[in-house]
Amino acid sequence: MLRLYFGYDANQHTLLFVNEILPGLGIAFSIEPLGLVFALLASFLWIVTTLYSIGYMRGHNESHQTRFYFFFAIAIFSVIGIAFADNILTLFIFYEVLSLSTYPLVAHSGTEAAKRAARTYLGMLLGSSIGLFLIAIIWTWSIAGTLTFSKGGIIPSGTSNTVIFMLLGLYVFGIGKAALMPLHRWLPAAMVAPTPVSALLHAVAVVKAGVFTVIKVVVYIFGLDTLTSSGASEVFMAIAAITIVLASLIAMTKDNLKARLAYSTISQLSYITLGAMLATRSGILGSSMHIVTHAFGKITLFFCAGAIMIASHKTEISQMRGLGKQMPLTMLAFLIGSLSIIGLPPTGGAWSKWFLALGTLETGHIVLLSVLMLSTLLNIVYLLPIPIRAFFSASDVDGPTVIKEAPVACLIAMTVTSLGCVILFIYPEPLYQLLQQLF
Repeated sequence: MLRLYFGYDANQHTLLFVNEILPGLGIAFSIEPLGLVFALLASFLWIVTTLYSIGYMRGHNESHQTRFYFFFAIAIFSVIGIAFADNILTLFIFYEVLSLSTYPLVAHSGTEAAKRAARTYLGMLLGSSIGLFLIAIIWTWSIAGTLTFSKGGIIPSGTSNTVIFMLLGLYVFGIGKAALMPLHRWLPAAMVAPTPVSALLHAVAVVKAGVFTVIKVVVYIFGLDTLTSSGASEVFMAIAAITIVLASLIAMTKDNLKARLAYSTISQLSYITLGAMLATRSGILGSSMHIVTHAFGKITLFFCAGAIMIASHKTEISQMRGLGKQMPLTMLAFLIGSLSIIGLPPTGGAWSKWFLALGTLETGHIVLLSVLMLSTLLNIVYLLPIPIRAFFSASDVDGPTVIKEAPVACLIAMTVTSLGCVILFIYPEPLYQLLQQLF
C-alpha cells in the first residue's frame, strides 16, 4: 500500500478492468486520493487490530478463533475493494460483501443476544442498501448513462432540483453504514461482538466504509457545484446536525463503556456527513481528515475498553474508579484517544474539526457551527470524566488489588494508535496534501 502512495500520480489514471457486466459497465478499480487515504488507513489499522486481537482472543479464551480470522480477512479484503472501486456499482458489490462478512463476527459468541443483534445488524444494512442504495444506483445510470466516478460529478446539467434532492436522499439513507438517524440502531446492537470486532466496525471497516461512500457520492457522483446550486443538501445537513447532538446526549446516559463509545461513534460519523453536505473544499477536507483522525482516536478507545474488560472484567464506567492506578498505560491511552475525539491539541482531531468549522463559516451556517461547538462540549462531558475518575478517585475495590495491565499485544496496539493520534496533529501535511488533490 505504501508503494501505491509513493508512486501515486494524480495526472495519471490507473485502471484495472476486471469484468464487463453490461455494455460500458463492469467491475473496475482505480486509484484516486480519497480512496488511497482510506486504503492506507484500513490496511494499517487492520494490522494493528490483528495484533490486538491475538492478545484479546487468547486473554479472553475466545472459541472459534479460526472462523473469526477467516471472516476478519474477508472484511478487510472488501474494504480495499470499496476504497479502489472505479464506479459506484463495483463499490456497491464490495459494500455488500463487507456486510455479509461481518455478520458472523457480530454473532461470534453464539449467544441468543449475539444472534439477535447480528440479525438486526444485517437486516438494517441489507435493507437500506437494497431498498434505497441500489435504487439510487439504477436511477443514476438511467439519467447519467454511466456509473464511473468522475471529478465534478456525473449528474447531467439541467437535472431538476427535485430529482437531485430525491436521489441524494436515497444515497444518504441507503448508505446505512454511515449510521445517520434514524438508521443507526444496528450500530449499538453490534456491541455484543468481541472488542476487536467493535474496533473493526467503528474505526477500520464498516462505519468508515459508510461515510467514505457518502463523500465519494458527493464529490464524484453529484459534484460540489451541483449540490451547492441545487440546495439539495440543506435538509441532510439538518438531519446530520440533529444526529450529532442526539447521539451525544444519549451517550451521556450510558454507563456501559462500549455502549457510550457506540453512540459517540454515531455522533462523530455525522460530523463527516455534515461536512460532505456542506459541499465546500473545507467541508470535504474536514470530513476526509475526520475519517482518519476519528479512526485513530476511536480504535484507541475500543482497544482500551477491551483491555479493561480482559484485565479487570469491568464493563461499566461506574466500576472504573481508581483503575488508573492499576492500569496506567491503558488509561493514559484512553485519555489521548478521548482528546482526539473531542478535537483538542495535541491530537489530530483538532485539524479535522478545524476544517469542518471553516466549512460552516464559508457557507454562512452559524447554527451548524454552534452544533459543532455544543457537540465538542458534550464530548468533554461524556469522555473526560472516565480517565479523570480512573486516575484521581479512590478504588471501589477493598483490600489489595490484583488487577494488572492487559496482555502485551494489546498494550502495543493501543500505544501505536494513541501515538498516531499525536502524530496526526504534529505532522498532518502528507494527509492534507494528498486530499488537496481531490479538487
